[in-house]
Formats: sequence, C-alpha cells, structure tokens
Amino acid sequence: ASAAALQGYFTACARTGMANDRTPAETFAQLRRLGLEAEQAMYAATGGVNTHKGALFSLGLLCAAWGRLQAQNQPLTAENLCDLAAQMTEGITRREMQATDTHGLAVHAAYGAKGVRGEAESGFASVRELAMPQLSRPNGRYLALLSLIAHVRDTNVLHRAGEEGLHWLQSRAKDLFSNFSISAMEQLDRECIDRNISPGGCADLLAIAFFMQSVIH
Repeated sequence: ASAAALQGYFTACARTGMANDRTPAETFAQLRRLGLEAEQAMYAATGGVNTHKGALFSLGLLCAAWGRLQAQNQPLTAENLCDLAAQMTEGITRREMQATDTHGLAVHAAYGAKGVRGEAESGFASVRELAMPQLSRPNGRYLALLSLIAHVRDTNVLHRAGEEGLHWLQSRAKDLFSNFSISAMEQLDRECIDRNISPGGCADLLAIAFFMQSVIH
C-alpha cells in the first residue's frame, strides 16, 4: 500500500529533474516539497507507519537525476546519476545533522553515523563500491545486501541495537558473505527478528542498486 501510494511521487521527481532551468540546489528544494507531500501520502496509506522515508529521499533524488540526464541527452551511467545526486545534496550533512528530531539525526548525534544524508552527499559511494559489483555474481542480490550490511553504519541498526548490535550484525554478515548459503541467510534473518534488528538503511541502499542496474546503459 505504501509503495503504491508513492508511485506518482517518483514520476513527479523525474519531471522535476527534467526542468533544465533549475540549478541542482533549486531542484533539491523542489524535491523537498514533493517529499513532504509524499510522506503524508505514505503515512495515510500505512496508518502512520514509516515504511519508505529513506527510500523516498534517495530514490527521489535519483529519479530527478535520471530526468535531468534524459533532458540533457547525457549518458545514463551510475557515475552520472550519483554525481548529480551529490551536487543536489552538497553540504546537507553540515547544515542539517545538528538536530535530533528523527531517528537518523538522533543516531548521528549519539554515534556520528551520517545515514542517508551522508550516503547521498557521497554520491551513494556504498552502493557503487559495495553493492553493484556483486549484482552480476551468482546469488548477487544476497551478496550485495550482505556486503552493505557488513560495512555500512546503518542508522536503523544503531537506533535499535547500538554499537554492540551493529558490531554483531556486521560480523555475522562478513562471515556469511565469505561462506554463503540460503539456509544460513534464513538463519541470520531469524536471528535479526529475535533481536529486533532491521538493517533498513542497507535495504534502501540495495533498492538504489536495483534502480541503477535497471536504468543505466
């Protein structure tokens, strides 16, 4: 229900990116207004549950970047998409990471993790360097997720389980990446449920990897 409620938002983000008369900063300002509208649609669809807030931010940026590249007849590459996302969010961590009014900002204050804002400002380096190289391998989608979990300081994990929980999960992910099996992946899933740990930040990054794989050529 949440994903269906957001479909039109992503289309609007792409159209916003197609407006060549805007600077990257102006495009981002427009995206934020769309994002606030989309959040309300999400909450209405889920009864107030945050299911896709991180994905809204990241994929909205990348849809806008896709739109701009299309409008300018530029190559649709991961580097071009991510460079535009970084331009649109330049300075965002410095400007906004002092507040604590969301889980991500509170985790930054407590642990120094930059979360989705830092990922965007880096041009989604974790996606490009960790996830995408795995996608062409056997079991590549699993390995992409495990690579992200093993190395990213996921703010959702830190919020739920602190540094100790993050260290446990990263260690388990590294072991499973090196000795992969579906049964072991299912076991890790059960352990995460028992510990109430959800690597939601890495899930969003995996979705970004899928998005980029589907649009780049």
